[in-house]
Amino acid sequence: MGKDLKGRELGKGVVQRKDKRYYARYTDFRGKRIEGYFDKVTDAKRFVAEGKLNIDVSDVSDRKQSFTVDEWYDFWMITFKSGKSPNTQRNYRDRYKSNIQPVIGDMPIEDVRVMHCQKVINNMVDKYAQGTIYQTYICMGGMLKSAVQNGIISKHPMDGLVMPRGKRKKDVHFLTIEEQEKFIRAASKTHNSAQFKLLLNTGLRTGELIGLSWDDVDFEARTISVNRTLEYRYSTRIWRAGPPKTMSSYRTIPMTKEAYEILLEVWEKKPFRKESELLKQELEYIDLRNNTTKKIKLSNLVFINYRTGEPTKNSSYDTNLYKICERAGIKPFCMHALRHTFATRCIERGVKPKALQKILGHSNLATTMDTYVHMTDDSLAEAMNIFENGQ
Repeated sequence: MGKDLKGRELGKGVVQRKDKRYYARYTDFRGKRIEGYFDKVTDAKRFVAEGKLNIDVSDVSDRKQSFTVDEWYDFWMITFKSGKSPNTQRNYRDRYKSNIQPVIGDMPIEDVRVMHCQKVINNMVDKYAQGTIYQTYICMGGMLKSAVQNGIISKHPMDGLVMPRGKRKKDVHFLTIEEQEKFIRAASKTHNSAQFKLLLNTGLRTGELIGLSWDDVDFEARTISVNRTLEYRYSTRIWRAGPPKTMSSYRTIPMTKEAYEILLEVWEKKPFRKESELLKQELEYIDLRNNTTKKIKLSNLVFINYRTGEPTKNSSYDTNLYKICERAGIKPFCMHALRHTFATRCIERGVKPKALQKILGHSNLATTMDTYVHMTDDSLAEAMNIFENGQ
């Protein structure tokens, strides 16, 4: 495995030189070593992946017999999935490495049949939740469909696959009204109070909150636009910007009165906050709406850690949450539970599911209803009272 100058793994055939350029090499189907030099690591990895596959539109069909599933997966990820959000790419890698590769990774791709794909899925039953099994199905299906579309194989080997039922997905955690009030009282004494309250007023995902820039806040129109995510990658120890989770996640959210007041207060305190050298950086990310490269100035982020002067890591938020829950006397939960709570409060207060779908940035209404909407006992009793009294 090659490494970069900081000792991080780059994959077989790629290494970073002292001049910071990337050297890449592979052996072609004739046994000849092919080499190249690149300014970007993604270009070097693509060079190796394409070389291993020996992609040539003129006679690809003559060489497809030498392709393994592993080789096609590497090419597919680099070529077709590099613009996806970091979380999506990580999900694909996890599902491939953990579930798909052990079964079909070293097989010639044209030898893969539905029985092999079915084995991948069957091996997950009784061990994984239904959602995780479906993620594996999507990853494997997308990878093999792309092979069909590019002439690598003639027929999709997952035609006829049967999706079994996995373990029941655990109910998501949301706060009751009483728990929410206790949480807000306890959180108001912390430095992350504004972030927690904003999530309870917008339903933003954590990465969307961390990546929120002042350019996304329109005080005059009283809206918040979601255009990117930001997360800290512990494996590489760097911050990485990326597109939202899906195309539907690009959205503009009207501010509540409380959200407006929260952001206005944070804006007024901006000149006095601590800012580290890190905030001088600009991070690039892909805007999937027009496939263009954009930049985010870290100094323009809405929320900065009061102590470090840097963006706050996801894990730091969760650690803070656990302490607040202990102080409030409620069951511990993670950041995403605040999004669940927002959705639940919306439904309880009569927000139409279709509107909530747009606010949350879901691709389809079923996700909104099945995953995020959970009615409390009090709200169910109130619903029956409304029915009984005709109000």
